[in-house]
This record gives sequence, C-alpha cells and structure tokens, in this order.
Amino acid sequence: MNCLTDSTLFAISRLVTLSALFLLSPLPSDAVPVEALADAAKVQWTWGVKIPLRDGVRLNATLYQPAEQKEPRPCLFTLTPYIGQSYHDRGMYFAAHGYPFLTVDVRGRGNSEGEYHPLIQEAKDGYDVVEWLAKQPYCNGKVSMWGGSYAGYDQWATAKEFPPHLSTIVPVASPAAGVDFPARNNIFAPYDMQWLTFTSGHTGQDRLFGDDAFWIGGYRRWIESGTAYRKLDAFLGNPSPIFQEWISHPDVDDYWESYNPTREQYAQLQIPILTITGMYDDDQPGALAHYNRYMQAASAAARARHFLVIGPWDHPGTRTPKQEFNGLKFGPASLVDLPQLHLDWYRYTMESGPKPQFLRKPVAYYVSGAERWRYADTLEAITAQSRPFFLDSSGDGARDVYSAGTLAPALVGRGAPDRYTYDPRDLSLAKIESESNLDSALDQEVRLANPAKLVYLSAPFQEDEELSGFFRLEAWISINQPDTDFAVSVAEVSPNGTVTPLSSDVMRARYRESLRSPKLVSTKEPLRYNFSHFTFASRRVCRGCRLEVLLTAANSIQYQKNYNSGGVVADETLGVSRPVTVAIFHDAKHRSALYVPIASPEDSPRQ
Repeated sequence: MNCLTDSTLFAISRLVTLSALFLLSPLPSDAVPVEALADAAKVQWTWGVKIPLRDGVRLNATLYQPAEQKEPRPCLFTLTPYIGQSYHDRGMYFAAHGYPFLTVDVRGRGNSEGEYHPLIQEAKDGYDVVEWLAKQPYCNGKVSMWGGSYAGYDQWATAKEFPPHLSTIVPVASPAAGVDFPARNNIFAPYDMQWLTFTSGHTGQDRLFGDDAFWIGGYRRWIESGTAYRKLDAFLGNPSPIFQEWISHPDVDDYWESYNPTREQYAQLQIPILTITGMYDDDQPGALAHYNRYMQAASAAARARHFLVIGPWDHPGTRTPKQEFNGLKFGPASLVDLPQLHLDWYRYTMESGPKPQFLRKPVAYYVSGAERWRYADTLEAITAQSRPFFLDSSGDGARDVYSAGTLAPALVGRGAPDRYTYDPRDLSLAKIESESNLDSALDQEVRLANPAKLVYLSAPFQEDEELSGFFRLEAWISINQPDTDFAVSVAEVSPNGTVTPLSSDVMRARYRESLRSPKLVSTKEPLRYNFSHFTFASRRVCRGCRLEVLLTAANSIQYQKNYNSGGVVADETLGVSRPVTVAIFHDAKHRSALYVPIASPEDSPRQ
C-alpha cells in the first residue's frame, strides 16, 4: 500500500528495523562517527534493570545515565514492544545530553515477564514505571516519556492513569485505537497480521517483518484465493487470538474506546504536551484525534500548554526527518532537528528553561511547495475558508485522466451521473500492485490501473494559492448493492504531469452515517456521503497547476476485502461477491463538491 496517500497501515517506523539491522552488522571501528564516540564517553549504562509492577510481573529495562551525573535529574523512558535495544541510539543521545533514559520492554516482549496483549496493557504498566522511576536515586521525581508510533500511543495511555510524577509527554505519530489502527474508518488491513507477527513471542522479528516481498506476495495470494479475512492469520502462517479479538469488533464501540482516554480523562490532564505528526504519517489520523479530543475537553489553561507540530514527514520521518522519501522531495527547512526539539521541550517543562524557539505559536505546520514553516494559534485558525469545487462532467464520463470530469467553483450540472462498476471477482489489480513500487507516492501505474474509478480535474490555478487544512468531499452517490468500500484521494497535478498526493479518505458505505452504527444501503436512489476524515494537508499550489480528485473502489491487496454482499465483511468470501455499480450525481438537486481548505492570510514573517 502507498503509505503516503490512502494507507490504512499502522506502519511501524522503519527506523526500528534499520536500527536492529545495524546492530547486527556493526560498522568497523574506523567508521564510527566522532560524535558517537564523544557521546559514548559521556554515558554509562546498566543492562537488565528489573522494574516491578503491581501484579508482581517484572519489566526489563536498559538504563543509560550521564557518566558524570552527580545529583538526581529528570528522567525519560520509552515503553516499547520492539525490544529495547532498538532505541540504543536514543538512550545514548539523551544520556549524553544530561537525561537518564530507560528503554523498557513492554510486558511479554523482550526480556520482560508476563503475557503481551497489544496496547491495552500499557496504561497501568506505564503508570507503574513512572512511579518506580521517580523513586530511583538518579531521578529527581520528574519523569517524561519519549517515542513515536506505539511508544507515542502508550504516552497517552499512561497519562490517562494520572501518575503523580509524570511531568510532560511528547506523543509522536501516535495511533488512536479504533481511529487508524488496526482499522481506518472501520476498514481493516492485511498489514495487521504483518505487525502482529513482528510483535509475536518475546524475541525480535524484525527480519521477518521487514521482508516486504514475502508479505506482499502473501496478501496477493490471499486476495486471489477468495479466503475470508477472518482466516487471514492462519492463511499467512500465524494463527493469532489478538487478530481474532480485533476483528470481532468491526465497529467503533466501547471495546475500542477503552484503549484511549475518555473525555473526562482528557479534561483532567494538566501536564504540558507536545504532539508531533507528519502530513504523510500513516498515524496522523490517530495523532490528531488525540490532539483534537484533548483540545475539545481541556480547560483554556490546559489548552495553552499543548503544542502541535505537523511536518512534511512520513511515519519514520516524525522521528528522523528525511528531505526525500517515497518519490517526494522537500526543502532544507523540512529537516528539523527533532531530538534537539525534544531536549528543548524537556528543559522547558521539567527544568524551567526557555520555551523552544521553534514553537513560535501553539501550532507549527510546514507548507510544501513554499518549503517553509508557518504558525497558528489553533489548528482551526490555519484555514480561512472552505471553498467548494463542484464535481461535473459533460455526460457519463470522468473515467480517466484523458476524459476526466471537472472541478469548478460554480455548479453547472451539465450531464448524467458518472458511473463505474466494481466486480470483486476481477483480481487483475492484485497482480499490478504486487509487481509495482508500492513505496512510491508517484506510482502512476497503480493509481490509474484500477478500472473502477472516476477522475475530476480543476482548471489550472490562475495564481499561487496556499491550501492548508482538511479537505472534505460531499458526494451524492447511489449503489445497487447493500454495501461497498470507497477510497478517495486529492492530488496536485503540475503542468508537466507530475502528481503530488495531498490527502485521502476511505469509507465503507454502511458507515456513511456513523462509525458506531452500521446501516446497509436499502435504496438505489442517491444518498449523501460526507467524506470528512481526510488527513491534514498543506501545499502552495502554483499557478498553472490543477487539483485532481480520484474516487475508486477500495479494491487493493492492502485493504480488507469487501465483497459487497452486505454480510459480516470478515466472513465474506469470493463465493458471495456481487458486482456493484456506483454512480455520482452532480445536478442541481445533488450538489457534489470537494471543499478545499484555503489558508489564512500571512500574519507572521517567513522563516
């Protein structure tokens, strides 16, 4: 799956895998960077530190301390299922800069005792680690956490238990259960089994996890076999009770909500928080769900202590930014020194230091195309207006880029509805996907190979314009089956044909009204579908460029397969599949439109 646009992956940072592989193949001594040697001289470490939990289970940790530490200091830890040694470099960095740092294996992983149950166990265990750490002779009673992805989530999970000595958190690329992992908008992903295999047993499974050819081939074979999603774990060779537990909750319900803080818990949090995510971070929906829920529930004083950074980064880039990834390239300003930002934040919140210079306002976001940072008082203040671009075509067209429909600022409503037919028995796309570069956001072959698609293009922009915020698509759609899945993406198309992905959304028709309450479609008349879960985007669209909307059937080896029958999707097989005809209406009574976020006027100097 292309993790930059319509991914439902919970893409574990490749930094984890690469760090583990690096440790298996150490550099010769003459290749060790000078700064690493300098840091090593500043750090002393202790392996096999045992942390007792309230139920008698002991977690295993590695302690990194400043070598010349003479008095108690604020302490940091990361709580990870990826085996603590994966974050050796972070432990060395923070200890060399004055902060004792512990890499802690979660319950049931690495050298920790107990049984591993992903995510749900970390709240109480995290509380116990905070309070144990606060009592250690090298700690002054102030504790924070570090980490992204899973280790971003468990910061929120720990915080909701209100450990007295937790001074601040910095959740990075944090998923939110039931929002973006293990399903996005209630659409699961075969990747769930890749991740569950990565975290199976006590030992590291990084080589198995990182074998993309193995997994992509497995996903393709599963699709082509027509096997029910419920049997995917056994099909891929790793029967998993956790997988079965997850898919037994296909809707957002109390089970998923139990993983995340409640509104009351968000409201009670009084510690300063720094949230970091990326425009192309697969867990941006979860990170911003936590951020928004907190901001909606918290007091004004608490909101003033919550800062947000949205960079031009993918999932691993939220820890270590890269200027180029997945076929995209950004300016030098994108390479923020995030470890230094963490240091500045810890000094600010735990040692009464100055506020980090980078955090000029509560929200910092990067404008791609302009290649610079802008700032806002709130996430909402980034967008000045939501401008409609109405979908239209001259007839039943919009089939591809050569006969695309239009996106226009005024409703015209010229023709009949645009239609595509999606037949789940057509498996041709699985072959194309499995043999293509799924890591490239710019892979045109995969984008346009799906025969079940509709394409809409705007006229060329007459002047440069910054689009920043959240897209929204209101579309009047009819289907002739009780259910089907949609994927929609928005991209910029340059005059030379280069396509830059901006944002995406996915929807299962039965959840068009609520992710909690499925309602099958019982009419062939058009219904309004509000695609309102697009990811945050910020782009200066230059004069001559166009916007493109691509609406397709969510038919991919990277999605749970919906056979359109209206049954329990996890139990459906190829044998019950039904072709579906999808029609998008754009007449005077059915105003289908893409709402485009137009940025607020410039009110601060350029960086």
